[in-house]
Amino acid sequence: MKDKLYDNADSFAKSFDEEWNNIDCEDLRLKIDKVIESLSDHPFFLSNPDNARKMAEFRIFSLKKFQ
Repeated sequence: MKDKLYDNADSFAKSFDEEWNNIDCEDLRLKIDKVIESLSDHPFFLSNPDNARKMAEFRIFSLKKFQ
C-alpha cells in the first residue's frame, strides 16, 4: 500500500493498520504516537493531522481493532 497513498481516511487507515503491526510497544497511546510519527508524510496526515489522530484513536479505542 505504501506505493499508493491517497489524501483520504481509508488510505490512512490501511497504512495505519500496516504500520501498527510493525511497532512494538505495550502503551497504546505511545504506540499510536509512534505509528503516526512514522506516517507523518502520509497525504491525509499532512492535510488533516487532527482527523488522522482521531481516526487512529477511534480504531484503537472504539473499534478495539487490535486488542
